[in-house]
Amino acid sequence: MITKIKKIKLFFVLAKVGKTSLIMSLVSEEFPDEVPLRAEEITIPADVTPERVPTHIFDFIVLFTSLVFSLLAQANVICIVYSVNNKKSIEKVSLVSLVPLILVGNKSDLVEHSSMETILPIMNQFSEIETCVECSAKNLKNISELFYYAQKAVLHPTGPLYSPEEKEMKPPCIRALTRIFKLSDLDNDGILNDNELNFFQRTCFNIPLAPQALEDVKNVVRKNMSDGVKDNGLTLKGFLFLHTLFIQRGRHETTWTVLRRFGHDDDLELTQEYLFPLLKIPPDCTTELNHNAYLFLQSVFDKHDKDRDCALSPDELKDLFKVFPYMPWGPDVNNTVCTNEQGWITYQGYLSQWTLTTYLDVQRCLEYLGYLGYSIIQEQESQAAAITITRNKRIDLQKKQTQRSVFRCNVLGARGSGKSGFLQAFLGRNLRIREDHKSYYAISTTYVYGQEKYLLLHEVLPDFEFLSEADLACDVVCLVYDISNPRSFEYCAKVYKKHFLDSKTPCVIIAAKSDLHEARQYYSLSPLDFCRKHKLHPPQMFTCNTDEAPSKDIYTKLTTMAMYPHMTQADLKNSTFWLRASVGATVFAVLGFAMYKALLKQR
Repeated sequence: MITKIKKIKLFFVLAKVGKTSLIMSLVSEEFPDEVPLRAEEITIPADVTPERVPTHIFDFIVLFTSLVFSLLAQANVICIVYSVNNKKSIEKVSLVSLVPLILVGNKSDLVEHSSMETILPIMNQFSEIETCVECSAKNLKNISELFYYAQKAVLHPTGPLYSPEEKEMKPPCIRALTRIFKLSDLDNDGILNDNELNFFQRTCFNIPLAPQALEDVKNVVRKNMSDGVKDNGLTLKGFLFLHTLFIQRGRHETTWTVLRRFGHDDDLELTQEYLFPLLKIPPDCTTELNHNAYLFLQSVFDKHDKDRDCALSPDELKDLFKVFPYMPWGPDVNNTVCTNEQGWITYQGYLSQWTLTTYLDVQRCLEYLGYLGYSIIQEQESQAAAITITRNKRIDLQKKQTQRSVFRCNVLGARGSGKSGFLQAFLGRNLRIREDHKSYYAISTTYVYGQEKYLLLHEVLPDFEFLSEADLACDVVCLVYDISNPRSFEYCAKVYKKHFLDSKTPCVIIAAKSDLHEARQYYSLSPLDFCRKHKLHPPQMFTCNTDEAPSKDIYTKLTTMAMYPHMTQADLKNSTFWLRASVGATVFAVLGFAMYKALLKQR
């Protein structure tokens, strides 16, 4: 259970109505022979209370001064005690409170009638009143019930859930329960079938529902509304009706148990502890999604890809993110990952975007997984179970091998050198993007020696004097120049000499726009001579001005260099090395596509 309440402060107020006797009877379970003017503060330990929360009881005489109001503001619940045999004490009941109130009619042993008729108008007038209990300190009548209702008013308050005046749930409660319904609707057909209802029941209450109990629940809904049950499953309207019924019948704890199990706090917001579980990331380590997280995300994709075209249309994407308080992906995502001909995010693009978020901003990834109910559906302690923290990069270098799956390539070059085209070509596009939707990232999969890896390209802004450590931290560097611009290569040479000359980060120089006429560069060395001098691989000719999708060989080379940074330039120049890597990439790309198609048929 998720709740902010660590202890309950219970205040008893009003004078000369037997409240001190009531407190003494509550604690000692017998009526006191001598009653002090005022009881001392009393603490009831958690292990003797139904809700396992310690409760502090304060005996308080209200004089309605500013000091009193400041003290009452510290309360979690206030018991306003009146005497059922004294109408004047009822008239003294004054209700100014931001916390739940319990009306307590004491001395019921002195009268044969009930005070409820007098109290009911007051209860109807003030929504802060949770309930009214008539009791007797002398006969110990309803003493334990009083304590139970006081705790319940704090831990399971009516106020955030329900409006007594309108006799319906409040909008924030409806929103929270709608999210819970959508998460529990595992096949996204708008109905909770028996399997989904049982999963929901086990998740929230640790016990499944017997078949007859399931039918009884649906029959209750059928009797009260025509569209609450459909195809023998519970609709959203039926689900909301059931919770309204629970609240109206005083079973608030049922709804609160559900809300808190799905991460909601007392204000019906998702708690910070739920959205952002503790995850410590040591320096020089990166964050990736593990196998179970990818399986979960695949199931979310399948759930919303209703037309089975292996892409999410705008409506399908909007439906997927309905459980979020805001739209997390903007139009720039379509220029960051692979899309189909209609510009819709493909299955591969969808997983790539999640991989990118995990790598760049793992806290945001945890938040997003929280909205999707990862820890609940996967039955994990928190979303942190979805994350793999890679080992320190220095250890990878020492051992000359890595278990990482995501590699970052920073792309640097002068303005207009072709960096954006280089990023978009990785996604299989000839450069045609709208500047207002421009993305400085591109991510997709490559295959090296049969291993599927993610390559993350980051276009770094060309302000030479303002390159930060974050701009430079990566696994491999691309220095891009425009072969048709005689001043383009100079930027690459300066950046390399200033930041990467003594670095262990592999570097590749890209001769972009190779379909154009090659101009002589205004630099002391030609690009080829520069590479020879610094023992770099020769400049890689590249263009995205092609009728077909641009070649992806260069991206396989970049991923390979990122995976094996310890390899010498001589090794990297070996044509056999690249042949083995690229043949492995081709074979496994074909196999991967065939397996993917087979999976789609199964889905």
